[in-house]
Amino acid sequence: MFITTFQADVTPPIGSPLCGGLVKPAVKIVDPLSARGIILFTDEQPIVLCAVDWCGICDESHDLWRESIAEAAKTTRDRVTVHTLHPHDAPWTNRSLANYLKKEDVVFSKDIHSKDMRFENEVIERVASTVRRSLASRQPVSHLSMGRAKVEKFASNRLILGKDGKIEHGRASSCQDEHIRAMDEGLIDPFVRSVGFWNEEKPLVSLTWYASHPQSFYNRGAVSYDTVGLARGLREATVPGVDHIHFCGAGANIAAGKYNDGLPINRFKLAGRLAAGMENAWESSVKIPIRSKDVKWKIKTIALPLSSHIAENSEGIKAVMNDETVPVTKRMLAAWQLGYKEMLLAGRKVSVSCLKLGPAYLLHFPGEMFVQYQLAAQAMRPDEMVCLAAYGDLGIGYVGTKKSYEQGGYECSTEIAKVAPEVEEVLLNAMREILD
Repeated sequence: MFITTFQADVTPPIGSPLCGGLVKPAVKIVDPLSARGIILFTDEQPIVLCAVDWCGICDESHDLWRESIAEAAKTTRDRVTVHTLHPHDAPWTNRSLANYLKKEDVVFSKDIHSKDMRFENEVIERVASTVRRSLASRQPVSHLSMGRAKVEKFASNRLILGKDGKIEHGRASSCQDEHIRAMDEGLIDPFVRSVGFWNEEKPLVSLTWYASHPQSFYNRGAVSYDTVGLARGLREATVPGVDHIHFCGAGANIAAGKYNDGLPINRFKLAGRLAAGMENAWESSVKIPIRSKDVKWKIKTIALPLSSHIAENSEGIKAVMNDETVPVTKRMLAAWQLGYKEMLLAGRKVSVSCLKLGPAYLLHFPGEMFVQYQLAAQAMRPDEMVCLAAYGDLGIGYVGTKKSYEQGGYECSTEIAKVAPEVEEVLLNAMREILD
């Protein structure tokens, strides 16, 4: 069994759209963004796991990333995963939406998406070239390490229920209301998980997973990888020579709002707490031998149910999209819903996958998933290490639980949601199958 790593610069130029044009465009570069990943070589075709410091990569854009990386790594697309870390002051690309807007002759965001696609073309080729070069630098893997540790005072649930069982308060990435900050953390996964690859006594690569939005503050046009990128950098500085790759877990309804009033200094405090958890997870890891025969890859393609609101109100949504008196953000979200419906009707599906490394299960899922999915996956394998990376194909947007669509809140509102409550049963069934 062998491994190699790759890393490419994916920092957007000044003036680039950020978060798909939903926030201010880039006016300065605070942090250089990267796409980084591993390639595993076993007795079968290579497996590639890639994490990108972008807000989102959606639909046809996501397909193109996987296809390009697969060709460079000499493998197939179904053995490549691409996930984003979801910082908001970073690119967000969606070729399917751009094509839909062009077809419908919607002009309000043509420039945004044409810029996105031109830059994305350059980046995809840059990443592929880095992947090709990395093939000559593979190293043998003899051992796997696994650990987890609690992260103190970072994550809190964004959605606070009232006595009637409905959402009463929203607590986002930052919260200036002291009363709401004082409320309980709510349902979270408090642990950061760590998997390491070793060549005997030499550590090669560290992978980590943590479920929370990474934002401390944003929408100032300052390109940044935010808290997770800073934490990752601290770990690389602490353990030189070891490549560190981080994945965002199922953190759609999780953020730092309880511990962040929005002051810029909190970015560094939060990053330090996450880095401390990463360090504790690494130091407390259990190390075991691993061979090619211990590696299994399983993938399943699934169709997701469309929101009934989109299915039944397409004309009303199109009217919002075309109404020049409506804010651009709302028009963009309306276009996203209609473009997504068109793709589903054309038969588009998404993939979920599992990389089994001995007793460790690394899950790869699309969308911005509620933390309940991550906790459910861990409950299916309670005696083993289960790590879930969300924010794969982000075209489906938020993925709540069946109950959450009844409770209200922005994430499951008709304004933003694309999938129906029945998505929970579809995803949990797929989860059980790939964890079997």
